[in-house]
Amino acid sequence: MASYQGLYQRGLLGERVQQTEAMLGDCCLCPRGCHVDRRAGEKGKCRVGREALVSSYGPHFGEERPLVGRCGSGTIFFTFCNLKCLFCQNYTISHLGEGRPVSREELAAVMLALQTQGCHNINLVTPTHVVPQILAALEVAVGKGLSIPLVYNCGGYESRETLKLLDGVVDIYMPDMKYADGEIARRYSGVRNYPQENQAAVREMHHQVGDLALDEAGIAVKGLLVRHLVLPNNLAGTSPIARFVAEEISTNTYLNIMAQYHPCYRAHKIPLLDRPLLPEEYRGAVRLAQSHGLTRLDGIRPRPLVRLQG
Repeated sequence: MASYQGLYQRGLLGERVQQTEAMLGDCCLCPRGCHVDRRAGEKGKCRVGREALVSSYGPHFGEERPLVGRCGSGTIFFTFCNLKCLFCQNYTISHLGEGRPVSREELAAVMLALQTQGCHNINLVTPTHVVPQILAALEVAVGKGLSIPLVYNCGGYESRETLKLLDGVVDIYMPDMKYADGEIARRYSGVRNYPQENQAAVREMHHQVGDLALDEAGIAVKGLLVRHLVLPNNLAGTSPIARFVAEEISTNTYLNIMAQYHPCYRAHKIPLLDRPLLPEEYRGAVRLAQSHGLTRLDGIRPRPLVRLQG
């Protein structure tokens, strides 16, 4: 049973809807704290007012193996973002606003359609700024039979207060850990205190759901899955992030060290970001993670044990 079903059966999911919708009146859903009245149509840094916008949805087979399985991860791509990454590979959605408004009933119908297609989960891509709208749609969808796990696939710049309202709602958290250095985060993603907010969020996520748990078929059912995009010139700070995960979260954390960086959006104008990732940079990042005791690496086989002779 998905976590949110228990809340729904106890009549508590509706309370979470009301609590998060109230936050829209003085928006503090993320650490930016824009304090605009989105219920009245005002817009802050995320550029989204009262209604959520959706760019696309469907079964996705390019996600992490425990999410994809045989039938795909049921992804819903939300328009705009609370980050302003200058190298965003989905910039037509996150920066240019590709998408259309959806009502709670429409969004609920999308969730149910993905379940009907056999998807293993509902994968909410860039959900941070539209949590109230998601919960409102979820309440409708659960009442009509939604039962598969909910994945919160985010940029990692999250408010702990908002996350606490998702306790018992989200089954699988999948945050980015983008940067270890706050100045680099400010320069390339336009946010303050990213490492501090990010680490606090990941702690809260792990507190809620624990390490990633899989069923007999290897499909994720609950837990934390961390993504780390390796950037050129070590801009992401892989070693401090791996150390934090290993020492303050769990060495059993499922970690996807991502190699697909290439210059997008405005990155070709930024000297330190204007080239693809080098193979040796990626291999070095993997070795760093392994050196900190992290072995659950997506797509990476564990290193064999060296047996001493004697």
